[in-house]
Amino acid sequence: MKPVVHEVLLGQLKWRYATKKFDPARKISPEDWRTLEQALVQSPSSFGLQPWKFFVVTDRALREKLKPASWNQSQVTDASHLVVFAIKKNMGPADVERYVARIAEVRDVAPESLESYKKMMLGSLSTRSVEEVNVWAEHQVYIALGFFLCAAAMLGIDACPLEGFVPRKYDEILGLAEQGYGSVVLATAGYRAADDSYIALPKVRFKTEEVVVPIGD
Repeated sequence: MKPVVHEVLLGQLKWRYATKKFDPARKISPEDWRTLEQALVQSPSSFGLQPWKFFVVTDRALREKLKPASWNQSQVTDASHLVVFAIKKNMGPADVERYVARIAEVRDVAPESLESYKKMMLGSLSTRSVEEVNVWAEHQVYIALGFFLCAAAMLGIDACPLEGFVPRKYDEILGLAEQGYGSVVLATAGYRAADDSYIALPKVRFKTEEVVVPIGD
């Protein structure tokens, strides 16, 4: 069984590429989208704090409005879904308290039993400036992006990560700042257009031995 799993996983990772041209007529099914949503939800983060939200934009008119703030890249309007990966800005004690309450709820334990863990999280945040905490949160968001791209590939869904956009404009258009969030990176998901010129191009990667360095036995 394992060799088959390995073959499928590597096959899908080799199949995927940063899709440049999407077929606007093809949409991700609700079932597949629910799975991609859960891939985002299940993404790991430092302490499990999940300093993010994922804003999913499907409204066509709104995406047309976002396109000029995305270097006019067609993926933003033509893909089935546009995901805006945003951080919770200025994370602090209230966010830790909220997470501890959620742990207690899910694991059915008393919040008091989590006091030492809460103090550790608070201590970690307190040693950093607001700017440093926001940078830390941005790093966490990229973990979720990786999970999303891998999950999409396993489902045979095309995706493209995008840093080519103006976060300030996105925050303004989507009203993120008022909610305490700030956009960091985008991902579009859907299905490649048949005439995307990148489909036939071999994927270029350095050789394994040039990028993977074993240390030890």
